[in-house]
Amino acid sequence: MKTINTRFGQVDYDPDNLLYFPAGMIGFPQLHKFIVMPNKKEGPLFWIQSVDDPDIAFVLTDPSNFFLDYIVVPDETERKILQIANEDECFILTVVTVPPDQNITLNLSAPILFAPNTNRAIQVILDDPKYLTKTPLPK
Repeated sequence: MKTINTRFGQVDYDPDNLLYFPAGMIGFPQLHKFIVMPNKKEGPLFWIQSVDDPDIAFVLTDPSNFFLDYIVVPDETERKILQIANEDECFILTVVTVPPDQNITLNLSAPILFAPNTNRAIQVILDDPKYLTKTPLPK
């Protein structure tokens, strides 16, 4: 076990269970290793905490909880980066923004593809103008 000091306090983690982003995240190419923080509250949101920079953490969610028709399928290049085959599971996650006015948005333009079999993830940019970086939650 290892320990880091974060906004959540001191966090112990197993280096073998890290979420690994080979290319980092958009805007944060230097961040590769993350801890999935345990949920303290019931609900669809959860945190990932950077191990590379303990000051950085992101709120994520499964966008299908809010947008039933949101589907992203990894292409062959993305599957190679994730080290998965066509039949392997791949989950789609999105970064959540919670501004001071509490009007929560999801970044549907740049989802995260997560492969649980390899604990690898990549953030991709979709070339579709209907998806926004700050998509409001449906009413």
